[in-house]
Amino acid sequence: MQVLFKSRAPHAGDLRELAQSRLKAALQRLSSRVPRVTVQLSDVNGPRGGVDKHCRLELHTAGAGTVIVRSVASQWRTAFDDALARALRLLPRLLHRLPRRATPLRRLGADAP
Repeated sequence: MQVLFKSRAPHAGDLRELAQSRLKAALQRLSSRVPRVTVQLSDVNGPRGGVDKHCRLELHTAGAGTVIVRSVASQWRTAFDDALARALRLLPRLLHRLPRRATPLRRLGADAP
């Protein structure tokens, strides 16, 4: 799985390695269905503080298109954790709804024609 990290805020870069490792661990069993994730962190007010840290996760899935999850909090880590928790609740339901293959894959072996 490829994780892209985008942020213009100077202190958000500290979260880069943590975000990548948490995403890879959390989405490990879905890595074949979610080949790429983009993490965008932005600070609306700048250094003034407040509940203005935005985290946006774009999960590019195989078959379900792009899923976007957003979260706003007063700290970077909280915004990221909330967005990841929402994505982990949403993805299994969304991927489960995808239609199954109309024809099953054929087994290749000694008895195959």
